[in-house]
Amino acid sequence: MNIKLFDSELKVMEVLWEQGQMPARDIVEVLTERVGWNKNTTYTVIKKCIEKGAIDREEPGFLCKALVTKDEVQQSETEQLIDKMFGGSSELFFSAFLKNQGISEKEAKRLAKLIEEAK
Repeated sequence: MNIKLFDSELKVMEVLWEQGQMPARDIVEVLTERVGWNKNTTYTVIKKCIEKGAIDREEPGFLCKALVTKDEVQQSETEQLIDKMFGGSSELFFSAFLKNQGISEKEAKRLAKLIEEAK
């Protein structure tokens, strides 16, 4: 999966990931309340997501369903970031992250466990 979603498209996807499939008019209501979008803006963004293969639309009722999971998008975005900014090196990415963010002892133990499990 290598779909590049822009921030606006991620807002639509978040609604579908939270709520499951729903009619576009309901997505409009949610995003009007959350971010103040009008109907045309939301429908335009939904259309872009459909064109990218992130959403499937069915009739009747313009029923929208996410075709990609949040995990898939997060993985793709992370891979693209690491490739672009760190030459594909996860080690350089983690090093920069830890140097800039720091982590607690508890987080360090959880990360060590995740690293061990990933081996």
